[in-house]
Amino acid sequence: MPASVLPASSSASTATPSGPAHSSRLDVAADLLALLHDTATEPRIDTQLEALTLAVAADLPVLLWGEPGIGKTAALEQLAVALDLPLTTVIASVHEPSDFSGLPVVGDDPAVQGVPMAPPDWAVRLARAGRGLLFLDELSTAPPAVQAALLRLVLERRVGALRLPPGVRIVAAANPRSSAADGWELSAPLANRFVHLQWVHDHEVVVRGLGGTWPRASLPRLDPDRLSEAVTFARRAVCGLLAARPALVHRLPGNDVRRGGPWPSPRSWEMTLRLIAFATAANTSREVLSMLVRGTVGDGPGLELLAGLDRMDLPDPEALLADPAAADLPERGDLRQAVLDGVVEAVRKRPEKSRWDAAWALLVRALETGAPDLVAVPATTLAALRRAEWDVPASIEKLAGVVALGRQADKAAARVAAGGSSR
Repeated sequence: MPASVLPASSSASTATPSGPAHSSRLDVAADLLALLHDTATEPRIDTQLEALTLAVAADLPVLLWGEPGIGKTAALEQLAVALDLPLTTVIASVHEPSDFSGLPVVGDDPAVQGVPMAPPDWAVRLARAGRGLLFLDELSTAPPAVQAALLRLVLERRVGALRLPPGVRIVAAANPRSSAADGWELSAPLANRFVHLQWVHDHEVVVRGLGGTWPRASLPRLDPDRLSEAVTFARRAVCGLLAARPALVHRLPGNDVRRGGPWPSPRSWEMTLRLIAFATAANTSREVLSMLVRGTVGDGPGLELLAGLDRMDLPDPEALLADPAAADLPERGDLRQAVLDGVVEAVRKRPEKSRWDAAWALLVRALETGAPDLVAVPATTLAALRRAEWDVPASIEKLAGVVALGRQADKAAARVAAGGSSR
């Protein structure tokens, strides 16, 4: 149909809208978007956010693991704003290895000057700023060649011939291979350079955040008077465990899936030591420290270390034997058991009548202030340490029933085990 005979309404619909009218509608849409993005923050206990900020303060690379859409990127954006750090996001999976190792640039005389490796523009911007938060996203979809190129960036902060300044912190994010697009398992060398944190959503945080208020991220407050104490405590904890369990110094997992997560090595133990020192100086909760330690050396070694930390806070057996009446025993059953076992072991190493009597007095105090079953084994062991010339203290009568009950339980368990083996 010729344009001259088109209906008036059709002609109007094909006409170019007026510029000012069109722009005003976009301005209104922009105003609405601005209101949607205008959110506030509030102080709120958020263990995973606290763990992330402590690792960032300790200048350790962090890797957030979580399902797509869980809020990893949003958490990093909010963290950058809260810490007043410029955020640089690099999608690892869409880059070539040379984007991290540097591109060769031939100069006037390569035989004399060599061929320098030029860094990408984002690295140059970070170096000029002197500080920032480098966010390596989609790490689990980066192919092995790119992961290999990232090794030097994550550990040495080098991109080509450029070294990133100390004020730059590195955080990465990854989806599990089951939910990643063309995902790869993380290589063992790259995985061992990160503190791994499992990122999950908190229903209350999400609801309140969508309502306009998110948790506030802030760097931990380190007590300047506890810095030296924190370092000493961290060294004692890590060195004490590794001295007793040398097999934990380096344990490479046997399958690719576990190699792509946290596992113990001298490098990851050094990272753990730093995290314990920072957590101690900041008086961080045990839950946050547990997330960080297990995310650095793995669940098994991490839990052993945490148990050792608990025992480091236990009272000295010699102090308890010196004044059993004033003993302050832990409330937790496992810690109380460890204290009682330590007291009996101290008597075994230096058996004296006065120390043996003091140990019995301590067991009576434990019986009166806690669960009786915790006393049965230490009492039986202590009774076996008696020498012929030692008189039995009167206090032992209070423990006779507990010891007898413990022996009956042991006999019953032995009968059950014998019956099961005969079938």
